[in-house]
Amino acid sequence: MALLEQRALFCLLCCLPLVRPFHWQDDFRSSAWFHKIQAVMSAASSGHSNIPKGNGSYPVGCTDVMFGYAAESVFLRLYYPAQDQDRLDTVWIPNKEYFFGLSKFLGTPRFVGNILSLLYGSRITPASWNSPLRTGEKYPLIVFSHGLGAFRTIYSAIGIGLASYGFIVATVEHRDESASATYYFEDRAAAKMENRSWLYLRTVIKQEEAERVRKEQVQQRAKECSQALNAMLDIEHGSPKENLLGSDFDLNQLKGAIDVDKIAVIGHSFGGATVIHTLSEDQRFKCGVALDPWMYPVSEELYSKIPQPLFFINSAQFQTPKDIMKMKRFYQPGKERKMITIRGSVHQNFADFTFGTGKFIGNKLTLKGEIDSGVAIDLTNKASLAFLQKHLGLCKDFNQWDSLVEGHDKNLIPGPPSEVVTQPPALQRSPGSHTQN
Repeated sequence: MALLEQRALFCLLCCLPLVRPFHWQDDFRSSAWFHKIQAVMSAASSGHSNIPKGNGSYPVGCTDVMFGYAAESVFLRLYYPAQDQDRLDTVWIPNKEYFFGLSKFLGTPRFVGNILSLLYGSRITPASWNSPLRTGEKYPLIVFSHGLGAFRTIYSAIGIGLASYGFIVATVEHRDESASATYYFEDRAAAKMENRSWLYLRTVIKQEEAERVRKEQVQQRAKECSQALNAMLDIEHGSPKENLLGSDFDLNQLKGAIDVDKIAVIGHSFGGATVIHTLSEDQRFKCGVALDPWMYPVSEELYSKIPQPLFFINSAQFQTPKDIMKMKRFYQPGKERKMITIRGSVHQNFADFTFGTGKFIGNKLTLKGEIDSGVAIDLTNKASLAFLQKHLGLCKDFNQWDSLVEGHDKNLIPGPPSEVVTQPPALQRSPGSHTQN
């Protein structure tokens, strides 16, 4: 198989479920869909994008940490300002079981995960693995929440981008069965032997259980964001728990390096809903940015329970009128709220998969919109930075992008999408079968 076809197959297999309902998976297994895949592969263009380096002045390092045992443990990928960046060697998806999780998400046989792992298990992102922290200043902290069917590693374009401007970004891998795959160690002996216990995505098919399951999940996710913050503050205070992953990165470098008064939470899709719930429960988070949030699991009682500033950054083709109305209900008197929409963007423009395809396949699978993926991520990061500077009290120059927060750019719309795009019947989202990232 040619390299181009391998890449096309990977993107098709990994990304189709992120834009399709679960019930669509049965259709995917049909020969008709395989014929369509074959046609798409043969027609694919030669262009191919990579995950971008951050545009800030700081080199970026990356490491993974896990604290505690069983499913209650805290699992994070950290992006941080590094001393140097002479090597870009962070593995994007580090374990073959994540590919198994993605294949399960698709409803394809397990051997597909083996193929994907063989072809793409060594792909890297532009961060220096376990590079020493750049010392000498305190950094604001962002806790990041991934979307449904995702995991901690596939928002590296955002994590690396924000870290390059002087943030420590702690990306949570959620244990609520919303990740395609995640793992933990049952006890010390299991950790020593690297005997991982894997937890895979929970598929919700019945409508009647969807609301209960998703609301339980978002509550657990919010709790996990607070636990992640607890772990990071323990490190900052010089009392970190043991990192069960045995990393070469010395956590003591982070002692005194986190500005405990400048903490925010950001998330995409299900992670955007998690942002809202986290803000309502934990006042240590000074503000939040919800990237194209999935509003279905957001409880109505939260409308008046979030005093912190909240920023919605939407794609142009995801939110329904009902979703937008739910977001607008957070505009309470005396509360700081902002909302913008990125013109020509799609829901997947916020995740790394948008950089994993050429233009033809990316558009075909709705991983790319009309806007260039690099431009969309740059707008997302810069608008977030301007919002964070104002509400975290940062002494930076991010206010140069204040106009983006107001939607004043040719690629932005102030507020929600001016015209909500109606999805064709096959793509209509049902409450129990959201598969977006």
